[in-house]
Amino acid sequence: MLNLDWIDVAARLGAATLAGAALGINRDLHHKPAGLRTHALVSLGSAMVVVTVASLAGGDAAAVSRIIQGLVTGVGFIGAGVILHHDAERRVVGLTTAASLWVAAALGAAGGTGSWAVLGLGLVLTLAVLILGGPIERAWERRLPTAEKNPEPRDRDA
Repeated sequence: MLNLDWIDVAARLGAATLAGAALGINRDLHHKPAGLRTHALVSLGSAMVVVTVASLAGGDAAAVSRIIQGLVTGVGFIGAGVILHHDAERRVVGLTTAASLWVAAALGAAGGTGSWAVLGLGLVLTLAVLILGGPIERAWERRLPTAEKNPEPRDRDA
């Protein structure tokens, strides 16, 4: 049995929660349906499961790997809840927030395993994508020719 002292557990859970909260603040600032609390809880929950299993399984990598696989799959269901499809406008919204929830789970797993470099670098890179990604996309759209903005809906029977 992996014996983590309470300070190590607190550091792992706290770091995971803070990382998720940082992503959630970005989503809150953009008025998205999943914000600080949702991201922080997804990250904390992931870390709690990983720390618990790692402690019970004695740090068995196979057991931890199975738990992380389950987290990655399970969080997809939460992400699906923030994705909305607008048929009339031919657009989908919520994909970035769903992806950030998935990353929050991964950051939580990294925190739970004590992989500080992965947690820190993953958080910085994710925030960079969330903060800079939109402006970069808009700049490219202005400079590159694109297909017409609102094409006629295609006949689904064709």
